[in-house]
Amino acid sequence: MAETEAALRTLAHNVRAARTRAGLSLDELGRRAKVSKGALVALERAQGNPNFATLVRLADTLGISVSALMEGPAEGRVRVVSADAVMPLWAGEKGGEARLMLTTSGPAPVEVWRWKLEPSEEYPSHPHQSGVVETVSVTAGEMVLVVDGTEHPVEAGYTATFDGDVPHTYRGSGTETCHLIMTVHLPPGPA
Repeated sequence: MAETEAALRTLAHNVRAARTRAGLSLDELGRRAKVSKGALVALERAQGNPNFATLVRLADTLGISVSALMEGPAEGRVRVVSADAVMPLWAGEKGGEARLMLTTSGPAPVEVWRWKLEPSEEYPSHPHQSGVVETVSVTAGEMVLVVDGTEHPVEAGYTATFDGDVPHTYRGSGTETCHLIMTVHLPPGPA
């Protein structure tokens, strides 16, 4: 429980700092990110439980990575992260999940995600900001990547990449659990 409270305090601080750096009021951030002012006020007070889609919309609107909203200060030159140490940011109805493992630093950060999708389980994503490129590498099982309404089967051993500024969906297919590594390449901007 203390870990969750600490994570919420870090998130609250990072959202408020990024909003202030961007020169946005709560009203303006809410309008742009399509998040209610009440939800933003609660978030900046380290209250509530924002869902994954809300975090993505806030990060996109603020021009930063999801992990920049969630991480504390840098810990050193090398970071080694265990999947078990990272809480899932998305949990599917059939047991699937998405974990944001880490984000690289620098002017054009890259988020590294571990995903698990059960057969027929899907995650629909709204379009990201212009310049975002996503890459999915399936390590086990099969999935269907739907980009702007077109389906693309991707099986173990294959990698696909696409511009993330259009609607896209990840769907488990076949009969086994699909495991994949996703990277989200963010355009240069404020860190």
